[in-house]
Amino acid sequence: MSLTDLLDTVEIETAPNPTHAVIWMHGLGADANDFVPIVPELRLGASPAVRFVFPNAPVQPVTINGGMAMRAWYDILVMDLVRREDGPGIVRSAQAIAALIARENSRGIPARNIVLAGFSQGCAMALHTGLRHPERLAGLVGLSGYLPLVDAFAGERHAANADTPIFLAHGTYDPVVQLARAEASRAMLEQMGHPVQWHTYPMPHSVCPPEIGDIAAFLRQVLQG
Repeated sequence: MSLTDLLDTVEIETAPNPTHAVIWMHGLGADANDFVPIVPELRLGASPAVRFVFPNAPVQPVTINGGMAMRAWYDILVMDLVRREDGPGIVRSAQAIAALIARENSRGIPARNIVLAGFSQGCAMALHTGLRHPERLAGLVGLSGYLPLVDAFAGERHAANADTPIFLAHGTYDPVVQLARAEASRAMLEQMGHPVQWHTYPMPHSVCPPEIGDIAAFLRQVLQG
């Protein structure tokens, strides 16, 4: 993907000349502005300077929503999210996210200083893309989501991110992505040796203040150097 084909993004810098970046993917039907308000709530300060990059997913028909077109990283074919998955769509979006990583590299931020984060579908994309990336990333943040395409994961994951810290969080009352789906993803990652920090909160398919505090602590931990 060339730089002219990059996804549209909203960017916020916590201080001039950022040395670190967080690329944060929104959920199904949302857009790049969805998580922008969280940046000041994280209270990361100016050191290190961080560029938050919020990309817009492409607009495409979504099967479970009657074929209605909306921003989506991939099609959702069935409600259980498992029996049938849009593999080609996931791969296309992973390539688009990898191009954003490459752009940060070209702007002087190495992969080791980049976190991929996402909510729901965005979580799936952060995990799918980050754990296959050929250079080590600083960390991964997955909120209210799951690991997609699990049958291919063992053979496609890259050793460069075998020990990359992973923050996973989920609501215990989530009616959209069932808690059991997230727990299965967590178990698979842990069985394969990935270091997972697991958090649950008494909430539905959303984000809550205690979770934001825990995300901030994780980002302060991994956005060093």
